[in-house]
Amino acid sequence: MKAALEVIEPSFGSSFSFSKYANNQNQKAHVWHYHPEIELVFVNGGNGKRQIGSHVSYYTDGDLILIGSNLPHCGFTSDTTGNIDETVIQMKPDFLGTQFLDLPETKNIRKLFHQAKGGIAYGPETRKKIGVKLTELQDASEFDRLLGVLGVLNELQHSEDFKILNADGFAVETQMQDNDRINLIFNFVKDNFQKQITLEEIADLVSMTVPSFCRYFKKITNKTFTRFVNEYRVVHASKLLAEKPIGITEICFESGFNNFSYFNKTFKELTGKSASEYRKEYKTMIGA
Repeated sequence: MKAALEVIEPSFGSSFSFSKYANNQNQKAHVWHYHPEIELVFVNGGNGKRQIGSHVSYYTDGDLILIGSNLPHCGFTSDTTGNIDETVIQMKPDFLGTQFLDLPETKNIRKLFHQAKGGIAYGPETRKKIGVKLTELQDASEFDRLLGVLGVLNELQHSEDFKILNADGFAVETQMQDNDRINLIFNFVKDNFQKQITLEEIADLVSMTVPSFCRYFKKITNKTFTRFVNEYRVVHASKLLAEKPIGITEICFESGFNNFSYFNKTFKELTGKSASEYRKEYKTMIGA
């Protein structure tokens, strides 16, 4: 399996695609895909997983993400997300012409599109403000919708409430051979993170020696394979802590860890808090 190329057609009468989905209708959470269009996604409420490039994390109370051209990612909603709706805008980098982003007035948007190569997740303040504007675009005319999208992009560039998810970009798009390999690795981890995954097993999957694989994966993703798998497991554990009333020990093993002390150490290292603290803070946040 590898990331599928998604072919995107502009909305009727428009130069870009605008889609709004009720609840979890946009069922792509398990689909690893990419496209040349830049994608802006607003998930209205709910909790779920975001996997963009080599980054994986868990969002709560909705999400606002900007994904650069050809950056592989999974969908963000499923039948367990609990979101109200989801708005997705997809546009080619030159959707307004090859010279448009060279104008002095659009330099902020050009800079934003460059930052989006690593994927950008916005914080609650920006998410709330921009989410309202994106939702209102559904009933706007084609012209007003275009102006609204440009206004949103300009505001996002001025926002200080954001995090770039793949700080050094993501090298998967540079070489087709790399693309095939990394897709194979990511899909394997996505499907098998709850089991033990040895370096020998994953190296053999892509026909490499263990030392060569370790050097390759670090070069491509800027992190070790062990850290990548642990991040995936911790994100799954975060989801279970927030959504299921089961014990932390059970969550540890259901997330692919086979040692409780190692789980606690890794969870705190990656999130800055223990699993019990995470669950307590989440319950306080939602008023449970």
